[in-house]
Formats: sequence, C-alpha cells, structure tokens
Amino acid sequence: MGLIDNINKLFDHRIRLGIMSVLVVNENVDFNTLKELLGATDGNLASHAKTLEKANYITVEKSFIGRKPNTKYSVTKSGRIAFKEHIDALEKLLNKKN
Repeated sequence: MGLIDNINKLFDHRIRLGIMSVLVVNENVDFNTLKELLGATDGNLASHAKTLEKANYITVEKSFIGRKPNTKYSVTKSGRIAFKEHIDALEKLLNKKN
C-alpha cells in the first residue's frame, strides 16, 4: 500500500476540506455561517457542497424561517469515516521518516 493511498481526492480543494472540518465538529451549520467561516462566495460554496452531497459525505436540509430560505448542512456517517481516514493518512504522511 502506498503512502498516499488513503488521501481522499474529494478533500483536495480547500473549500471542501473546510466544509468537512467545520461539520465534523458541529451537529449542523447553516449556509451563511459556512460561507462566512470559509470566506467563500455563494456559488463557490454551493458548488463544493453539492460535490460532497453527491458523494454522500454531507446532507443538505432546506427549510424556511419565516419567509427566508434556510439551508443547513451536516456530515453523514460515511462522510465522517472518509474524513477521518483522510486526516489519518495526512498524519502518517507528515510523520513519515526516511
């Protein structure tokens, strides 16, 4: 097995890495909070969230608060596992001694 085999390509982009980092430590986070935390544009955040949703790493819940739309994201069990494996692989890579 290679040293980088468990590094997950879906987490290569900083926005997706940021989304997952925020969601694994919070039960759920709304769109505007994620956007502010990550310094992302609406379209950029939505696009990267869609990629993670298609991979079944996050779930998206849309609702209304009064008349305003509200989108909440949360990490799935498979997303949590994949992210942990990714972080573990990065730690092994960083701790590798020649």
